[in-house]
Amino acid sequence: MAEGRVAAAASAKREALLTTAAELFSRQGYRAVGIDTLLAEAGVAKMTLYKQFGSKEELIAAVLERIAGEISSGLSARLAATPAGSPERILAVFDWLADWVRSPTFHGCLFIKAAGEYPEAGDRPRQAAEAFKAGCRELLEGLCSDLGVSEPAHLARQLHLLMEGALVLAFLERDPRAASDARDAAAVLIAAAQAPSP
Repeated sequence: MAEGRVAAAASAKREALLTTAAELFSRQGYRAVGIDTLLAEAGVAKMTLYKQFGSKEELIAAVLERIAGEISSGLSARLAATPAGSPERILAVFDWLADWVRSPTFHGCLFIKAAGEYPEAGDRPRQAAEAFKAGCRELLEGLCSDLGVSEPAHLARQLHLLMEGALVLAFLERDPRAASDARDAAAVLIAAAQAPSP
């Protein structure tokens, strides 16, 4: 019984750290948020951070992995509502993107920020960011393969470029229309890839 309470308390503290860290990192960036500020906002002791994560960098990686899981769940729900093997499945990804950049919690892409603030290949935040972006590209390639186009990897890279560009511009210009414009461009690319060869 006591062990269960201890485990539940530890889990609650871990969740508090992850939630608070995600909010602070999103608004202020990673390096700008000091450990003391993070702990004070989360209401946990320094020992909890190091016991749960080992370091600030591992906490950042855990935040990114958690967000990646949430994004994956959201995208899966969108895709499940669209016909398999149709362009609408790819456009549903862009619809999800448009909703994300319009949300009041969008302060730029935390994965891009992580890669910018942690430039070394061995940095855990960068590794988590790279893994997520690679997963996005793989998702797009799978969706493009389902369309039966001749070069699905090429189309997926083009679509991925549109998504990343939309994320940057939506944040930089504070204008969510970048995602809608990216969706329009994606529709053109998909139609061109599906067009029969002359």
